[in-house]
Amino acid sequence: MADAPFRKILIANRGEIAIRVMRSAKELGCATVAVYSDADRDALHVRYADEAYHLGAAPPSQSYLNADKLLGVAQRAGADAIHPGYGFFAENAAFARRVIAAGITWIGPHPDAIDAMGDKIRARQAMVAAGVPVVPGGTDSIADAAAARVAADKYGLPLALKASGGGGGKGLKVARTVEELESAFSTAQREASAYFGNPTIYVERYLENPKHVELQILADKHGNVLHVGERDCSLQRRHQKLWEEAPALIPASVRAGMRAAGVQAAKAIGYDSVGTIECLVSGDAFYFLEMNTRIQVEHTVSEEISGIDLVREQILVAAGRPLAFTQAEVEAGFRGHAIEVRVNAEDPAQNFRPAPGVVERYKEPGGFGVRVDSAAYPGFEITPDYDSMIAKLIVRGRDREETLARLGRAIDEYVITGVPTTLPLLRALVDFGPVRDASYGTATLEPFAAALGKAGSNGSIPALRQAQDDKGVDRADKGVGRGSQGADDETVRVEVNGRLFSVRFVDLPLPRGTARPGGAKAVPKKGGPARTSAVAAGNDVISPMHGVVVEIPIATGAKVAEGDVVAVIEAMKMMNEIRAHRSGSVATIHVAPGATVEARTPLITFV
Repeated sequence: MADAPFRKILIANRGEIAIRVMRSAKELGCATVAVYSDADRDALHVRYADEAYHLGAAPPSQSYLNADKLLGVAQRAGADAIHPGYGFFAENAAFARRVIAAGITWIGPHPDAIDAMGDKIRARQAMVAAGVPVVPGGTDSIADAAAARVAADKYGLPLALKASGGGGGKGLKVARTVEELESAFSTAQREASAYFGNPTIYVERYLENPKHVELQILADKHGNVLHVGERDCSLQRRHQKLWEEAPALIPASVRAGMRAAGVQAAKAIGYDSVGTIECLVSGDAFYFLEMNTRIQVEHTVSEEISGIDLVREQILVAAGRPLAFTQAEVEAGFRGHAIEVRVNAEDPAQNFRPAPGVVERYKEPGGFGVRVDSAAYPGFEITPDYDSMIAKLIVRGRDREETLARLGRAIDEYVITGVPTTLPLLRALVDFGPVRDASYGTATLEPFAAALGKAGSNGSIPALRQAQDDKGVDRADKGVGRGSQGADDETVRVEVNGRLFSVRFVDLPLPRGTARPGGAKAVPKKGGPARTSAVAAGNDVISPMHGVVVEIPIATGAKVAEGDVVAVIEAMKMMNEIRAHRSGSVATIHVAPGATVEARTPLITFV
């Protein structure tokens, strides 16, 4: 394509978002470059790209978060632009500056805007200066639990203690009593340091069950700033979203005020890409929460109601193109209703415990108004090194009632076996009263999931009535399938000096693994997920999951009360506090911080 905005784009990410970016890039005539870790060598984003390059071992620090390797691959591949997707380097101003300094275009906002909004304290200060309402709370950091108590006296309880350098629910703890302040502060600070390398904490009043509503922003490098409507993202677990829909059902006055304030906030920092203004809505009031200076996971619902490919626009804006439409044209194009749900490898009945493992059967739903953004397939391994999302299921309809009906039907069609998923919970939510009437808030989901878990057999949410036959077409047989080897028996993939090639053999060697009759490749068995619900066995406190031990806050001989935290384990980008099942004295500590543990591993033993 003669007017392609870039010759070649490297996507510095993995999974479904990498494929999502590549699709828009290909439509614009841009060649695509994938990067991959050891764990992702067989990933769909690797197979879909025009070129693919190896980064390193599975841990993100050795692969997707290794700036030197990413820039080296970009230069080696001749990429003239880098798209970071979301997560990893997406909101890292230092990396953006390195990309620009290397003569490569950064497909995202200018680094100063990332800096302005990346630190939540500075962002609050900027919004106050711009006249945008913020959640009542401090605009400076707090040093310790004593300062948190002073803040509680000033702003009241419950109090949210939040990582200044973070987001996505990480480094956020809520203290509902004065006694909880010390634990909330230390836990929030620990997570802030672990995830963001920045232990700075600030406080704000915790609003009980508000709506979490965010405004989609689209801006170019010529001073044009537009909104693409708002989304309700209130259904969350662990302060992380599970269900998003657009438009949000909020008062008209709140909608108008939020749209005006969001555009004003973006203009105040000279924003020039896609981004999101996140707010809390309580009654007829809204408050700025934070700005995400990247494409969001849930951008899909805004695309569905507007008809605008936000990733395409993000690429064009990065190339210096002005927006091709006005605010009036965007609003005139709004149609219908859309809902996105996140299909995660988690057990909702066990406090959304991450469940790494191997997907055995995988069949996506289809039909009118149904979209699936995913990189999964039969045999897809969900590793503990990355987040737990398997897919995003997006549906749209003429109105919310039709959309809910379509979502229920689509979930009933979705087949995923081998790992527990959030699908049963999502199906139950479709019929839940506060969801049906859109009265839900941020505190709605977790108690509902807990109640379903108690009602289910053996502490698990009842299975959906899904068709488990072999009708339909597996992901592996679709256009973006398992790749060239499955599609062409004469082609194999070869990795040479860190770059992946497809090679056609005249005399094909015997394939790896065992083939079924007819040439179908057997799904590898790499071990199932950790599904144990027990965290204790007699005198032992047992790890309920595979993960990395972050902290052991006790010592041998210590007296522990029932419910005390005895270990913190990071699993699939979540911090999990492991609590004592009974009181006792610690006789033995079996693990140390930094150790990797499997499910059912004893952590400590009581006398």
